[in-house]
Amino acid sequence: MAPRTNNKGISISRTACWIALACLVVPMFASYFFDDMFSTLSHLFQNPAMLELGWDSADYGFYAGGYSFLCVCGGLVICGILLDVFGVRIIGSVFIGLMILGAATVFAALVSGMEPQASLSVAYIGCMLFGLGSEIAGVAVTRSIAKWFKGRNVALAMGLQLSIARLGTAAAFILAPVLVAQKPDGGIYSLMETARPAMCGLAMLLAGGILWGIFVAMDAAFDRDAGICTGKGKVNDQDKFRFSDILKVLTNPRFLMIALLCVFFYCCIISFKKFGTAIVIPRFGMDVDSAKWMITMIPFFTVLFTPLFGALVDKVGKATGWMLAGAVLVLAAHLVMAFAPQGTAFYGYLAISMLGIGYSLVPSAMWPTVPKIVPDRNLGTAYSLIYWVQNMGMLLVPIFVGRIFRDMITETGNAVQETAAAVHAEYIFTGLGIAAVAVAIMLIFSARRHPELGIDMPNKR
Repeated sequence: MAPRTNNKGISISRTACWIALACLVVPMFASYFFDDMFSTLSHLFQNPAMLELGWDSADYGFYAGGYSFLCVCGGLVICGILLDVFGVRIIGSVFIGLMILGAATVFAALVSGMEPQASLSVAYIGCMLFGLGSEIAGVAVTRSIAKWFKGRNVALAMGLQLSIARLGTAAAFILAPVLVAQKPDGGIYSLMETARPAMCGLAMLLAGGILWGIFVAMDAAFDRDAGICTGKGKVNDQDKFRFSDILKVLTNPRFLMIALLCVFFYCCIISFKKFGTAIVIPRFGMDVDSAKWMITMIPFFTVLFTPLFGALVDKVGKATGWMLAGAVLVLAAHLVMAFAPQGTAFYGYLAISMLGIGYSLVPSAMWPTVPKIVPDRNLGTAYSLIYWVQNMGMLLVPIFVGRIFRDMITETGNAVQETAAAVHAEYIFTGLGIAAVAVAIMLIFSARRHPELGIDMPNKR
C-alpha cells in the first residue's frame, strides 16, 4: 500500500499506522476489562455473608476508588511530565508493567484468605498501582495515536481505540457473571470463584504487554525515519520538553474547560457503571441476568457509535457541538433513571441507550481537540493533567455512592430500601451531568471567540 505523508513530511505507510493502532488497543482492552470486572457483580456486595471474601458495598466502593488514589496524589501529573521528557517508549513500558503488577496484587489479595479488612487493604494497594499504570498507559496510547495519525484520521483512530477498549468493559460485564455463577440463597462464593474475573483480566494484561513491546519497536523505527532524534539519540530543539510550558497549559482556559468537562462527564458514566446493577435492578424491577445485559449496552453502543462520530468530527468538525450533545444525553439518561416510573424496564433501556450514545459523542470530539490547543511536546503532560482532574472525581464518587448503599440498605432484600438507595445515588450522577452540560456550553462560546485555534474545524486535511 502506498505511503502517506503527515504534516511534518514524514512518509508512513497506512498499513503501519493501523498495525501500530492494533498493538496499542489490546493493553487498553485488558485494562478496561480488569477495571470493570466487578461492575455487574456489584449487587453481591450488598450481602457480604454470601462472600467468603467478606466485603460489603462500602468496602467495594473503597476498593474501586483506589484506582484513582495515586493519580490524584500527584503521580499522574509527575508521570505525565516524565512521559514528555523521556518519551512514550520508556515511560509507557514502565507503566504497562506497573499496571500488570497492580492487577497481580489484586488477584493475590482476592485469593489470599486473609481477613476481609486485610485483603481489602492489599487489594486497595494493588488497585492504586493498577490505576496509575493504566492511566499513564492510556496517556501514552493517546499521545502515540496523536503522533502517528496527525494530519489524517486522528479522531477516527482515537474513536476506534476507545471502542475496542470499551469492548473490554463489555467483555467484563458479560463474562464476570458467567465466571462467578449465581448461587441459590444461602450459597457461599469461595475466594477462587470471586477471583476468577481478576485471573482472566490478568491474563489479558500479560498479552497486552507483549503487543506493547511490538509497538515500542515500531515507534523507534518511526522516530528514526522522522528524524525526531539525532543519531546520538538527542531530541531536536523543536521537540524538546520545557518545564515552563506546564504553566502555559494550566493557564489555558480551553484546556481547563476540557479538563472539567472530562471529570464531570466521565464520573457520570464510569462511576455509574461500578454500581450499575445495584441501581437498575431495584429501579426497573429486573433480575440479575437482564440487568447485566442492560448495563452491557453501554460499551456496545460506544463500539458502534464512537468510530462513526470520530469519522464525522474528522470530516465536518463542530467538536464543541458534539460535546454538548453528548453531555445533554448523559444528563437526560440520569434524569430518567432517577425519576422514571418505578419497575418499568422500558425506561431503563431508554436511559442506558442515551447513556451509551452520549458516552460515544463526547470522547469522539474531546480527545482529538487537545492537540489543537496544546503543543505536541506537551501532549503527555496535557493528557495526564486532564486524567488527573478526572481521577479526583473517580476517587471520591464511588466512595460516596458505596456509602449510600451501605447506610440506606439495612435489611438484605428490602426492595424499598434498595430503591431509595438507587434513587439517591442517581441524585449524585444528575448533579454531575448538569455540571458537564454547563462546561460544554462555556466551551462552545470560548471556541467561537477563538476561531484561530480551529477547535470546530475538521481534523482531516
